[in-house]
Amino acid sequence: MAQYAEVIVDVPTMQTNQPYTYKVKHNFENELSPGMRVIVPFGRGSRLVQGFVMRVFSQASFAGELKEIEALTDLEPVLDAEALALGPWLAQTTFSFLISCLQVMIPSALRAKYSKELELTNKFNVPEAVRAFFGAHTKKLFDEQKVAEPLRSQLLTARRTGMLKLNYVVNDRLQAKQVSFIKAALDKAELEQAVGKLRANARNLHTLLTYLSQHPQAMQQGLLEKKLALSPETFRNAEKKGWITRFKQVQYRNPVRQLNVKRTVPRHLTPAQAAAVAAVIAQIDQQQPTTFLLEGVTGSGKTEVYLQIIAHALAQKKTALMLVPEISLTPQMVKRVVGRFGTQVALLHSGLSDGERFDEWRRIKEGQATVVVGARSAVFAPLKRLGVIIIDEEHESSYKQEKMPRYHARDVAKWRADFHSCPVVLGSATPSLESRARAQKGVYRWLKLPQRINNKPLPQVSLIDMRQEAKKTRFPDFSQALIDAVEIRLAKKEQVILMLNRRGYSSFMMCRDCGYVLNCPNCDISLTFHLDTHSMKCHYCGHEEAIPHVCPSCGSRQIRYYGTGTQKVEQELTQLFPQARILRMDVDTTKRKGAHARILREFGERKADILLGTQMIAKGLDYPDVTLVGVLNADTALGLADFRASERTFQLLTQVSGRAGRAQKEGKVIIQTYNPEHYALLLAQKQDYEQFFMREMDIRHRGGYPPYYFTIQVTASAPAESQAAKKIFETYKTLKTALSSSAVILGPTPKAIMRINKRYYYQLIIKYKKEPGLAACLSELLQKSQRSERTGVLLTIDREPLNFI
Repeated sequence: MAQYAEVIVDVPTMQTNQPYTYKVKHNFENELSPGMRVIVPFGRGSRLVQGFVMRVFSQASFAGELKEIEALTDLEPVLDAEALALGPWLAQTTFSFLISCLQVMIPSALRAKYSKELELTNKFNVPEAVRAFFGAHTKKLFDEQKVAEPLRSQLLTARRTGMLKLNYVVNDRLQAKQVSFIKAALDKAELEQAVGKLRANARNLHTLLTYLSQHPQAMQQGLLEKKLALSPETFRNAEKKGWITRFKQVQYRNPVRQLNVKRTVPRHLTPAQAAAVAAVIAQIDQQQPTTFLLEGVTGSGKTEVYLQIIAHALAQKKTALMLVPEISLTPQMVKRVVGRFGTQVALLHSGLSDGERFDEWRRIKEGQATVVVGARSAVFAPLKRLGVIIIDEEHESSYKQEKMPRYHARDVAKWRADFHSCPVVLGSATPSLESRARAQKGVYRWLKLPQRINNKPLPQVSLIDMRQEAKKTRFPDFSQALIDAVEIRLAKKEQVILMLNRRGYSSFMMCRDCGYVLNCPNCDISLTFHLDTHSMKCHYCGHEEAIPHVCPSCGSRQIRYYGTGTQKVEQELTQLFPQARILRMDVDTTKRKGAHARILREFGERKADILLGTQMIAKGLDYPDVTLVGVLNADTALGLADFRASERTFQLLTQVSGRAGRAQKEGKVIIQTYNPEHYALLLAQKQDYEQFFMREMDIRHRGGYPPYYFTIQVTASAPAESQAAKKIFETYKTLKTALSSSAVILGPTPKAIMRINKRYYYQLIIKYKKEPGLAACLSELLQKSQRSERTGVLLTIDREPLNFI
């Protein structure tokens, strides 16, 4: 009986959630399973695309002639039954296309890439330039960006007239790491005989054969080269003479093995910790998908609670998933988890190479790793028999994906918890208002760790009014109080953490004669001065240009640089404290692989006195000798046009304050601000989350914002402003007829930064409590919008956005 398959295809120009039915070739029957990737013909001609098999069956209701599956990409499914069930839910809730949701669940090394290929179908009548482009070939890869305009125009004309055909070629990047091994081809006596026949100057071969006679087992060639100080040429010569055999073996790239981690044992728990652990493991044993909010002050021992919960899940022959918000948090957290559970741990985060992520994914899929620690996308790790999911620093905005599919890791974790009947633990010292409100209502179970584990008080926090300090100090970024405090810590051989919210040397360049500001040519944002590269950079699109010496507008040399970045502060620190060893940690210094871990390791080993950084140093760091934390500009986020600005400021200041005084030494925090009367700063000074929660909830209630209302952001973007504006106003009219009178639409308006990377952005915000027809209306808008994508007009829909700017 013939077999058929439903396939979700990856069509670059027109995505759909509708699977297409294909006939399974006879030689593929009984080899095809749901979750496998296949190559299928799509549309007119022989265009090949990749797709995921959703279902295999024996009877097809389709009356016409069906196309056949061209090839199998996989020998076994890359997506299991859980992932295939998760995909449609994710597509529906995030207003995304199913193919995007399926692809986000697999490593990037497995995702299809497409090349364009031009095929010559009529070689006799084509223009000379087109014939020269192909040379002696009939097919050639085509990249619009690399072909000059006159030739590109002729190629496209030839295509329109039928002389050329455009094919999409699927490039699969799946690669396992192959490592060379060698083994002696002779026995011990034969090797010793061969050594005796060697010339006296053949020292390298002598060394190799002597070693092999004593070690007959297969060995990795690269390791042996280092051990014996031999070159690859020596091994090639030995192979030619028939003394050794060389072969390749697949080897996992395991980043956990590279960590220098000491084994740890469970610590004695405080009564509050023990109560939290007991509550969660009871739900593991009862297989209940309960969501817990673990609210604990900084230094209260949340990590130890996580570790003992994971240990219980493993004891029940189950697996565990732990999410951390940023790669900068992973080095310390990973060391703690690996120190407790060893090689059972797999890592999944953006700091790994594609190959490392692929190998870690395979270890998880094959059951060799039972604990996964990772950032947002690790929520899709293919763990079987999940026993618990933990999300540390649950309030962090990095858990929300900004591109399609625009999912929140917390929502995916709760779906998986329902699927596996296991609990979810959301941990934070400053929970998001939404989570805290759910805990108060009983939707989440509320666990509290109100005290630090060493019973030490929270650090003393001082607010410094920079309006007054600016008149006294010759260093505008440092108050005298902060300078004095740093000097005291340096004298005591203690460590200091300083946080600044901007990277680069200064925020913008302005001409003092005409007021001209050097802006990015692609975005509505000023360029930032970077001293290390001697260039002006855009932090949105990456544009970079040389530093001007004269004003491009009026020709004046009165150019000045305004604002402060980490590079400038580092320079000032060197002048203020020439004896201090300083480490800078920002996007610029952490571009290279492993840079986060290296900087934090050096600071932990006391190779630096001051750690200067952006927000990435605010959370999760635990160093016993850090007794002073300084925040140089607490007001950065307060001026943003975002209703979450105060919440984010409070969370950030509370988190960074918690880095001080975590061991036996007393901690101090100095926060510099131009808004010392702002309630978010005053309550962060007291570290009074409860007061902040009540104050902010009142403001949200009066303004009609989450958690009292649901929100959806609809954005239209296009190469021309008129196109984006037209699209968003058309969308507004459609929504206005579909929504009830109780819903509120804010806008349409241009986004705060209207132009980014040569595209214009307009948006509207929908606030609602209950709109049964809204989801269907938005899904229809998304499907229809694909027609306008060919003209460069895009419509994106974001449920519960975290960023309105």
